[in-house]
Amino acid sequence: MAIAFTFPGQGSQTVGMGKELADAFPEARVVFEEVDDALGQKLSTIMWEGPEDVLTLTSNQQPALMAVSVAAIRAMEARGLSLADKVAYVAGHSLGEYSALCAAGAFTLSDTARLLRIRGDAMQEAVPAGEGAMAAILGLDQDAVEAACREASARSACQIANDNGGGQIVISGTKAGVEDAARLCTERGAKRAVMLPVSAPFHSALMAPAAERMRAALAEAAIKTPVVPVVSNVAVAPLTDPKEIAARLVEQVTGRVRWRETVEWFGANGVDTLYEIGSGKVLSGLARRINREIATVPVNTPADVEAALSTLA
Repeated sequence: MAIAFTFPGQGSQTVGMGKELADAFPEARVVFEEVDDALGQKLSTIMWEGPEDVLTLTSNQQPALMAVSVAAIRAMEARGLSLADKVAYVAGHSLGEYSALCAAGAFTLSDTARLLRIRGDAMQEAVPAGEGAMAAILGLDQDAVEAACREASARSACQIANDNGGGQIVISGTKAGVEDAARLCTERGAKRAVMLPVSAPFHSALMAPAAERMRAALAEAAIKTPVVPVVSNVAVAPLTDPKEIAARLVEQVTGRVRWRETVEWFGANGVDTLYEIGSGKVLSGLARRINREIATVPVNTPADVEAALSTLA
């Protein structure tokens, strides 16, 4: 059987994240310093001291979550972990795919931080504030949600953004389109339809201007072959070719995060343990609801790092 490392996306952030890692491991501290230098900003101060509303700005949140994940990886590698020897695949939820690529050596840390700052800014600026929306649809199958989005989008744009599994599907589009689709989902048996407190309609066609900005940014970035295949959000397939990695990252801006299918793919391809590297335990919770036969191991604190190293030795 095999191991995969997964990396969280937006929603896993908390003020103080990564501080224990920086205090415990010199290698982790260097990661936060390098990200600060790459961005020309003391992002680490915002991460550790807040305020929360500044940390949750998309342009800060994305590189911040990546930094915590890579700090944990660097601490583990300094203590003997070899991703190439121990890990079969890596994957990340939305921005977490960049964390996965950085961990696997496809991007340098500085380039990853800069790409995520560009990505965050581009996604924020693609749609004027208040025009877009997202909602979580709970307890309705994908086909029914898809049908509601199709019906609503005949009037105003709406589509599935994240298939997170465990009965949770996130839709995205114009405010009118999402509200219309959410109403239809509720009428058709959804347990709940919850409007999300997000600043833009991520992973929807409305993000097309952001996708073009990422196409240009990725064309200039140096992308190496990762030491471990990265399972793509939009392709649900392991990638190693730098050109295909770039193409899928562009597609991901407007495309669906197929996380349920990703976890199912892991199960079908011999993965029996998922280590969630970074802030929070969101992905571990989703994985348990998707496939209870796959074990989950969150790696967030210094104690988690030491425990993971003992099991991976």
